[in-house]
Amino acid sequence: MKAVKVREVLDVVTDYVTFTVAPDQLLGTPDGWVHARDAQDTVLAWTPARKLNRVRLTITPGYSLGYFVGATCADGTIGGNYVSLVVNDREFALRYAGHLTAATGLGARLEAVTRPSGYLGCEVPGFRVRVVSSYLADLMRQYVGGDAHHMRQGFPRVVLRDRETFDGFLDGYRDGDGCQVNTWPARALVSANVPFLVELARIVGARFTPRTDGKASRLFVADSWPSRGTFRPERHPLQLRESAWTQVHQVRRRLTRDKPYTLYSYRLDPRPGFLVNGHLARQPW
Repeated sequence: MKAVKVREVLDVVTDYVTFTVAPDQLLGTPDGWVHARDAQDTVLAWTPARKLNRVRLTITPGYSLGYFVGATCADGTIGGNYVSLVVNDREFALRYAGHLTAATGLGARLEAVTRPSGYLGCEVPGFRVRVVSSYLADLMRQYVGGDAHHMRQGFPRVVLRDRETFDGFLDGYRDGDGCQVNTWPARALVSANVPFLVELARIVGARFTPRTDGKASRLFVADSWPSRGTFRPERHPLQLRESAWTQVHQVRRRLTRDKPYTLYSYRLDPRPGFLVNGHLARQPW
C-alpha cells in the first residue's frame, strides 16, 4: 500500500453511495475497466460491502432443494435476512424443516405459534419454521427473479436442473398451496400468480385456463405428466451471485488549494482488483 498527496479528486455518485477516488482510478464496468473521469453515465460492478463477511452456504441439489423451494414459493415468507414458513399442519412443517436443513445445512426447528384466522375470527394454533440467513434470503430472491412476493415471483428455474429436484418442487408446492386430487391421479396447484402457473403448465405439458374473476387459479398436474416428454433439464447457478450493477449518475471534480487529499494505492497479488465502497476497482495501469 502506498499513500500519495493530491490536489484533485473525483466524487463518483452511484445508486447507493458516493465515493471518492483519483481521476485515473480504474473502475469495473460491463465493457471492461474505465478511468473514474470517464465513468459518467456508465454502470459499475457493485456488491453490498457489509454482506461480504457473512456465512456462505453450500447448496446441495436434489429432491430436498426442490421441496424447500417449492414450499417456500407456495406458502413461505422471505424477509430481508430470514426465510420462514407458518402453517397449521405439524407434519408439513417437519418435512419443510428437514428438507431445508438437507439442502442448505442450516439448522431448522419447529416453534408453536398462534396466528389470526380471518375465516374463524380468532387466533388459531400453528407451527413456524424460521431460519435467519441473509444469504439464503437473497438466494431465494435470486431464484424467483428478484421479487419474492407471491404475486410477483417468477418461476424458479433452478429446480429444472434434473427430475429429482423438479419432483421435489412439485411435492413442496402441493404441500404448501395445493392438494392431491381424489378422483384421478393428479395434484392441483393453486396460485393467483398467473404467469407463474403458465410457465409451470408449459414445463409439465398441461393445459391451463386461468380464472378471470380475480380469484386464485388452479393448475392440474397429472401423475403421468413425465410421459409427455416436455421436461427439459436446465443449468442455473445454485450459489448466490453477490455482484450486481449500479448506475453512475454523476462524476464531480473536487480541488483543494490548502490541505491536500491523501489517497492510497494498493497492489494485490495474484488478483489486482479490490472494492471501494463495494465498487470493483483496480490499480491504474
